[in-house]
Amino acid sequence: MSDYDTDILIWSEHQAELLRRHAAGERLNDANLDWPNIIEEVADVGRNSLRACRSLLLQALLHDLKAEAWPLSRDVPHWRSEARVARVNAADAYTPSMRRRIDVTELYAKALRVMPDTIDGQPPLPVPDVCPVTLDEMLAAG
Repeated sequence: MSDYDTDILIWSEHQAELLRRHAAGERLNDANLDWPNIIEEVADVGRNSLRACRSLLLQALLHDLKAEAWPLSRDVPHWRSEARVARVNAADAYTPSMRRRIDVTELYAKALRVMPDTIDGQPPLPVPDVCPVTLDEMLAAG
């Protein structure tokens, strides 16, 4: 069992040091570099960033939906604030290459599916079936 399996922090620090030395031209025993896991971790960086951006956009949509569905709730200002924070954080996480991988219509459908049935004993007012905002609008509305 390697450090990758038992202590990812130690593994990552050690591999980073080996990669720095390798990049500086030092000849290393290639067996010391954990290439399969290094490759997987590099690939995960992008996937995790995309997943985080999508999650933040979903949170923003859900909070905005709750504010629209229960406009008299005392929580509306909190929901609107949480939606703004999520959009700002999504804009920070967003990179142009994510555009073709973020489907706002799909995220909106998910937000509709996870909306509560009631809040404070009240059913929701009707909300749009179709996403009323674009990705650009969401990323600009911070």
